[in-house]
Amino acid sequence: MTRDSVPDLLVLHAVRVLGFAGTPELARRYDLDAAETEELLHDAEAHGWVGRSAFAGTAGWSLTERGRAENERRLAAELADAGGTDEVRDAYRAFLPLNARLQQACTDWQLRPAPGDRLAANDHTDPAWDTRVLGELAALSDALTPLTDRLGRVLSRLRGYDTRFAAALARARAGDTAWVDGSEVDSCHRVWFQLHEDLIATLGVDRRTEI
Repeated sequence: MTRDSVPDLLVLHAVRVLGFAGTPELARRYDLDAAETEELLHDAEAHGWVGRSAFAGTAGWSLTERGRAENERRLAAELADAGGTDEVRDAYRAFLPLNARLQQACTDWQLRPAPGDRLAANDHTDPAWDTRVLGELAALSDALTPLTDRLGRVLSRLRGYDTRFAAALARARAGDTAWVDGSEVDSCHRVWFQLHEDLIATLGVDRRTEI
Protein backbone atom coordinates (compact mmCIF):
# COMPACT_ATOMS: atom_id res chain seq x y z
CA MET A 1 0.00 0.00 0.00
CA THR A 2 1.27 3.46 -0.90
CA ARG A 3 2.22 5.58 2.10
CA ASP A 4 0.87 9.15 2.39
CA SER A 5 3.16 11.51 4.26
CA VAL A 6 1.78 13.61 7.12
CA PRO A 7 1.49 17.38 6.58
CA ASP A 8 4.24 18.50 8.95
CA LEU A 9 6.73 16.18 7.23
CA LEU A 10 5.56 17.37 3.81
CA VAL A 11 6.12 21.00 4.78
CA LEU A 12 9.62 20.33 6.08
CA HIS A 13 10.40 18.21 3.03
CA ALA A 14 9.09 20.86 0.65
CA VAL A 15 11.66 23.25 2.07
CA ARG A 16 14.36 20.63 1.46
CA VAL A 17 13.29 19.89 -2.10
CA LEU A 18 12.73 23.49 -3.17
CA GLY A 19 15.78 24.81 -1.35
CA PHE A 20 14.44 28.31 -0.74
CA ALA A 21 10.81 29.31 -1.22
CA GLY A 22 7.98 31.38 0.17
CA THR A 23 4.97 29.93 1.94
CA PRO A 24 2.64 29.87 -1.11
CA GLU A 25 5.13 27.91 -3.21
CA LEU A 26 5.81 25.49 -0.37
CA ALA A 27 2.09 24.91 0.11
CA ARG A 28 1.59 24.30 -3.61
CA ARG A 29 4.37 21.72 -3.77
CA TYR A 30 2.23 19.11 -2.02
CA ASP A 31 -1.21 20.72 -2.40
CA LEU A 32 -1.40 21.80 1.23
CA ASP A 33 -3.51 24.54 2.76
CA ALA A 34 -1.52 27.79 2.82
CA ALA A 35 -2.61 28.78 6.34
CA GLU A 36 -1.73 25.34 7.72
CA THR A 37 1.60 25.46 5.90
CA GLU A 38 2.41 28.83 7.45
CA GLU A 39 1.57 27.50 10.93
CA LEU A 40 3.69 24.38 10.44
CA LEU A 41 6.59 26.49 9.19
CA HIS A 42 6.50 28.59 12.35
CA ASP A 43 6.40 25.39 14.42
CA ALA A 44 9.46 24.14 12.54
CA GLU A 45 11.15 27.51 13.06
CA ALA A 46 10.54 27.22 16.81
CA HIS A 47 12.35 23.86 16.74
CA GLY A 48 15.27 25.42 14.86
CA TRP A 49 14.60 23.37 11.71
CA VAL A 50 13.90 26.21 9.28
CA GLY A 51 14.77 29.87 9.04
CA ARG A 52 13.24 32.77 7.17
CA SER A 53 15.37 35.26 5.28
CA ALA A 54 15.04 37.89 2.59
CA PHE A 55 17.31 39.30 -0.10
CA ALA A 56 16.82 41.27 -3.31
CA GLY A 57 13.19 41.79 -2.41
CA THR A 58 12.48 38.07 -2.11
CA ALA A 59 11.61 36.36 1.19
CA GLY A 60 11.49 32.67 1.86
CA TRP A 61 12.24 29.69 4.04
CA SER A 62 15.26 27.40 4.05
CA LEU A 63 16.40 24.43 6.12
CA THR A 64 18.95 24.71 8.89
CA GLU A 65 21.46 21.92 9.46
CA ARG A 66 19.27 20.69 12.32
CA GLY A 67 16.30 20.75 9.99
CA ARG A 68 18.15 18.80 7.33
CA ALA A 69 19.05 16.13 9.87
CA GLU A 70 15.48 16.01 11.21
CA ASN A 71 14.06 15.77 7.71
CA GLU A 72 16.34 12.84 6.83
CA ARG A 73 15.62 11.09 10.13
CA ARG A 74 11.87 11.28 9.57
CA LEU A 75 12.13 10.30 5.91
CA ALA A 76 14.18 7.22 6.80
CA ALA A 77 11.66 6.20 9.47
CA GLU A 78 8.75 6.72 7.06
CA LEU A 79 10.44 4.66 4.33
CA ALA A 80 11.30 1.84 6.71
CA ASP A 81 7.77 1.80 8.10
CA ALA A 82 6.39 1.63 4.55
CA GLY A 83 8.67 -1.33 3.86
CA GLY A 84 9.94 0.32 0.69
CA THR A 85 13.64 0.88 1.32
CA ASP A 86 14.85 -1.75 -1.15
CA GLU A 87 12.43 -0.64 -3.86
CA VAL A 88 13.37 3.03 -3.59
CA ARG A 89 17.08 2.18 -3.47
CA ASP A 90 16.75 0.03 -6.61
CA ALA A 91 14.87 2.84 -8.36
CA TYR A 92 17.62 5.26 -7.32
CA ARG A 93 20.24 3.01 -8.90
CA ALA A 94 18.21 3.02 -12.10
CA PHE A 95 17.96 6.81 -11.87
CA LEU A 96 21.70 7.47 -11.75
CA PRO A 97 22.57 6.63 -15.38
CA LEU A 98 19.54 8.64 -16.49
CA ASN A 99 20.82 11.51 -14.37
CA ALA A 100 24.16 11.46 -16.21
CA ARG A 101 22.31 11.66 -19.52
CA LEU A 102 20.17 14.56 -18.28
CA GLN A 103 23.26 16.48 -17.20
CA GLN A 104 24.83 15.98 -20.62
CA ALA A 105 21.64 17.02 -22.38
CA CYS A 106 21.47 20.24 -20.35
CA THR A 107 25.13 20.95 -21.12
CA ASP A 108 24.44 20.42 -24.81
CA TRP A 109 21.46 22.78 -24.56
CA GLN A 110 23.67 25.48 -23.08
CA LEU A 111 26.82 24.95 -25.16
CA ARG A 112 27.40 24.28 -28.86
CA PRO A 113 31.13 23.87 -29.54
CA ALA A 114 32.46 25.92 -32.41
CA PRO A 115 35.85 25.90 -34.18
CA GLY A 116 38.35 27.31 -31.72
CA ASP A 117 35.81 27.51 -28.90
CA ARG A 118 34.54 24.27 -27.47
CA LEU A 119 32.65 26.21 -24.76
CA ALA A 120 30.73 28.45 -27.14
CA ALA A 121 27.22 29.23 -25.96
CA ASN A 122 24.34 27.64 -27.80
CA ASP A 123 22.48 30.49 -29.48
CA HIS A 124 19.75 28.09 -30.65
CA THR A 125 20.25 28.95 -34.31
CA ASP A 126 21.07 25.34 -35.26
CA PRO A 127 17.74 23.46 -35.44
CA ALA A 128 19.44 20.08 -35.88
CA TRP A 129 21.46 20.54 -32.67
CA ASP A 130 18.45 21.57 -30.60
CA THR A 131 16.27 18.84 -32.11
CA ARG A 132 18.82 16.23 -31.07
CA VAL A 133 18.86 17.54 -27.49
CA LEU A 134 15.07 17.67 -27.32
CA GLY A 135 14.98 14.11 -28.63
CA GLU A 136 17.24 12.99 -25.80
CA LEU A 137 15.01 14.77 -23.30
CA ALA A 138 12.01 12.98 -24.81
CA ALA A 139 13.76 9.64 -24.33
CA LEU A 140 14.48 10.57 -20.72
CA SER A 141 10.84 11.56 -20.25
CA ASP A 142 9.78 8.12 -21.48
CA ALA A 143 12.20 6.45 -19.06
CA LEU A 144 11.05 8.62 -16.17
CA THR A 145 7.44 7.41 -16.29
CA PRO A 146 8.01 3.79 -15.18
CA LEU A 147 10.58 4.96 -12.65
CA THR A 148 8.14 7.41 -11.10
CA ASP A 149 5.44 4.74 -11.09
CA ARG A 150 7.72 2.48 -9.03
CA LEU A 151 8.49 5.25 -6.56
CA GLY A 152 4.88 6.38 -6.32
CA ARG A 153 3.73 2.91 -5.33
CA VAL A 154 5.88 3.25 -2.20
CA LEU A 155 5.39 6.92 -1.27
CA SER A 156 2.67 9.09 -2.77
CA ARG A 157 4.81 12.24 -2.46
CA LEU A 158 7.17 10.80 -5.10
CA ARG A 159 4.46 10.89 -7.75
CA GLY A 160 4.13 13.55 -10.43
CA TYR A 161 7.73 14.18 -11.44
CA ASP A 162 7.17 12.51 -14.82
CA THR A 163 4.11 14.59 -15.67
CA ARG A 164 5.85 17.82 -14.64
CA PHE A 165 8.88 16.90 -16.75
CA ALA A 166 6.70 16.06 -19.75
CA ALA A 167 4.81 19.35 -19.39
CA ALA A 168 8.07 21.32 -19.34
CA LEU A 169 9.35 19.43 -22.37
CA ALA A 170 6.17 20.22 -24.29
CA ARG A 171 6.70 23.93 -23.61
CA ALA A 172 10.32 23.65 -24.77
CA ARG A 173 9.30 21.86 -27.95
CA ALA A 174 6.80 24.64 -28.60
CA GLY A 175 9.73 27.05 -28.79
CA ASP A 176 10.27 28.42 -25.28
CA THR A 177 13.90 27.52 -24.57
CA ALA A 178 13.66 28.48 -20.87
CA TRP A 179 11.60 25.36 -20.20
CA VAL A 180 14.64 23.14 -20.72
CA ASP A 181 16.91 24.60 -18.05
CA GLY A 182 15.41 27.81 -16.69
CA SER A 183 15.45 28.38 -12.94
CA GLU A 184 12.43 30.70 -12.85
CA VAL A 185 10.00 28.16 -14.34
CA ASP A 186 9.23 24.51 -13.64
CA SER A 187 11.71 23.48 -16.33
CA CYS A 188 12.97 20.01 -17.20
CA HIS A 189 16.19 20.67 -15.29
CA ARG A 190 14.39 22.08 -12.24
CA VAL A 191 11.99 19.13 -12.04
CA TRP A 192 14.84 16.65 -12.46
CA PHE A 193 16.98 18.40 -9.83
CA GLN A 194 14.11 18.24 -7.35
CA LEU A 195 13.58 14.53 -7.99
CA HIS A 196 17.29 13.95 -7.42
CA GLU A 197 17.16 15.92 -4.18
CA ASP A 198 14.06 14.01 -3.14
CA LEU A 199 15.76 10.65 -3.68
CA ILE A 200 19.00 11.48 -1.89
CA ALA A 201 17.06 12.96 1.04
CA THR A 202 14.77 9.93 1.24
CA LEU A 203 17.70 7.51 1.21
CA GLY A 204 20.14 9.66 3.21
CA VAL A 205 22.65 9.76 0.36
CA ASP A 206 25.38 12.40 0.19
CA ARG A 207 25.09 14.02 -3.24
CA ARG A 208 28.85 14.68 -3.23
CA THR A 209 29.79 11.05 -2.88
CA GLU A 210 27.01 9.23 -4.74
CA ILE A 211 28.04 6.74 -7.37
